Amino acid sequence: MASKYEQLVMLLFVAAALLAVSDANRNFTNGPQSWNPGFNFTSGWPWNSPNTPQNYSTPPGFNFTAGWPWKGPNVRQRSRRIVVGDDQKWQFGFNYTNWAIKNGPFYLNDTLVFKYDPPSNTTFPHSVYLLRNYRSFVNCDLRGAKKLASVTQGGGTGFELVLKNRKPYYLACGERNGFHCKVGLMKFSVIPLIRWT
Repeated sequence: MASKYEQLVMLLFVAAALLAVSDANRNFTNGPQSWNPGFNFTSGWPWNSPNTPQNYSTPPGFNFTAGWPWKGPNVRQRSRRIVVGDDQKWQFGFNYTNWAIKNGPFYLNDTLVFKYDPPSNTTFPHSVYLLRNYRSFVNCDLRGAKKLASVTQGGGTGFELVLKNRKPYYLACGERNGFHCKVGLMKFSVIPLIRWT
């Protein structure tokens, strides 16, 4: 058994540790509701919480959201209308692959708008092609590609492509037999995602 001296040292050590912890938290007030913004014992759970929405749209007899943080697809969120290239529009020499990386992710039912000037003496004609696969995309191979927009369809409000399928879209300018795609960087790919809450 430890001597009275050892017990006294241990008691002083525990008291000092408790004092240090309490002194470090001297501004602690209001109990657990102050632990972090908005936290209380019920806010993290869908039951008994005043912030819980009560209008879940789930199949009858199945409570999909009780205790489950994933709420499924967000069908109410609106799709976006995105001008390809922003203020640069669809033109030779702009890196559209970098543009797509910076402006993604893209979602189902988003609309890509291709704006480009119609052919004239001062402009080069542009078009929009959907390439067959990744290999065609990398090599700017237009064999088997589908022409989505001709050289005249980019004027005015532009050509609109709605991303309706969850598949890769390999898009490129097909003018000059792929020269605009290869040298002019006029190509990019997107894989639209499903909107989740």
